[in-house]
Amino acid sequence: MIRYIIKLFFVLILFNSCSNADSNVAEYYISENSKELNFPFSDASIVNNIIYVSGQIGSKPGTRELVEGGINAETIQTLSNIKIILDDLGVSSDKIFKCMCMLDNIDDYAAMNNAYVTFFKNRKDLPSRSTFAGSGLALGARIEIECWATK
Repeated sequence: MIRYIIKLFFVLILFNSCSNADSNVAEYYISENSKELNFPFSDASIVNNIIYVSGQIGSKPGTRELVEGGINAETIQTLSNIKIILDDLGVSSDKIFKCMCMLDNIDDYAAMNNAYVTFFKNRKDLPSRSTFAGSGLALGARIEIECWATK
């Protein structure tokens, strides 16, 4: 059921982005760190003033090394990595309106929530969010988060 919902979500995004094709020129952002690490994807794509930040994990910036400290530390580092990308694009993390969190273990849900809300503690309203669990996240990460923000 979750896979169906995720597929439907991406189909709706694709349909929406194709509905006005003349103005849908995509821009792509790749940080110097990502270039050096030779990641096979952009850090973010921008279409119609919406920034789609690729899934990030709790790795130390410029490395493939996860931070130590479990789900709490990885969640904070993951969101910090997203903030770095948005900062590079000149956009505040206050502009995030949607996040998708992927957990390696659903038992980490409560601890992830605690760390997640501390990152957004200065906001009146939290972004909408989806969370699901799977296995086999990159580098053995406990969490991966992707976000959408307005420019």
